[in-house]
Amino acid sequence: MVTKIKVLVVDDSSLFRQMIMDHLAAQSGIEVVGYAINAYDAKQKIPILKPDVLTLDVEMPGLNGIEFLKQLLPTNPIPVVLVSSLNLSVFDALSAGAVDFVRKPDMSASNSKNAFFASLVPKIRTASMAKVRPAKQPVGTVPANNTIAGNNQGRIQAQPAAKPMPFPPLPRTVLDSTIIGLGASTGGTEATLAVLQKLPANIPGIVITQHMPEGFTAMYAQRLNRICSMEVREAKNGDIIQPGLALIAPGGKQMEVVRSGRNYIVQCRTGAKVSGHCPSVDVLFNSIAQNVAINKVGIIMTGMGRDGADGLLKMRKNGAFTIGQDKESCVVYGMPMVAFNIGAVCTQASCDNIPSVLLNHLKK
Repeated sequence: MVTKIKVLVVDDSSLFRQMIMDHLAAQSGIEVVGYAINAYDAKQKIPILKPDVLTLDVEMPGLNGIEFLKQLLPTNPIPVVLVSSLNLSVFDALSAGAVDFVRKPDMSASNSKNAFFASLVPKIRTASMAKVRPAKQPVGTVPANNTIAGNNQGRIQAQPAAKPMPFPPLPRTVLDSTIIGLGASTGGTEATLAVLQKLPANIPGIVITQHMPEGFTAMYAQRLNRICSMEVREAKNGDIIQPGLALIAPGGKQMEVVRSGRNYIVQCRTGAKVSGHCPSVDVLFNSIAQNVAINKVGIIMTGMGRDGADGLLKMRKNGAFTIGQDKESCVVYGMPMVAFNIGAVCTQASCDNIPSVLLNHLKK
């Protein structure tokens, strides 16, 4: 008998909560074991219902989702899939240990609701297999409308993220003759941040595909830009890849690297999903393999499935140095595992060690 994934739905909206429960109950392999109307209710029900996965509204009255996660996960490491509007708080919740997130739909549009559930169900299945990593330090600022009970301030200030230590400058020849491609999915928002914040400002141009919905990629880029030494921004069609700049593929568009005169630029276009995703890591890596004549580095990080594995193999066959995140440090050891198994990875490293592996390679 196949064991079903037990899901607890946590949301203060009775209408939205019931809609999620009804849809999940109709899915094979998923059992809705109950619901909670707020974080306090969830804290009471979790020991009784013993869910495998929580869906969690980030913006709830009383104890907000971020503080709830920081209290829950150190002692109850349950995979959590966030259900969030377009709000920066989702990244604080991911920093607090949530596995993934889905954007709330427009309740008046059936297409929006269909897309929501098409994303939510596989993320729940993936989350059930994920490693939960509670936050090790304070995360972000809680929005003013997410007041903690008993806190009259309405805002909780986290300690500012530490800037990386200074690095010896890389030779200009290295900066101008290398392009770095990075791809990630589930767990990748924090893993990518962990890598980039340990890299120096004078780093070769980086292009990044992170599976993420439209709207969130711009906010994610802004978040990284505040923390990391290099400039980070959401890519626009025609942006030039240059040292000291990291470009993140916009949600809902495929991003490729192409040659334009003496420069390499990104092309961002609306297109069909590739390897199940838009943006797709395979699209990015394939374009680097085919179009980039200078030194290439490919990095594949945590995520479910195999997006990016084939593209990384093409990069390696075309002379790229390739790095795969190791199993121990992945939230989901899917994409890096497939890449390693098909021979696409030159070396594996933990999330913490990928920056030093990369810099040592560049110095050579």
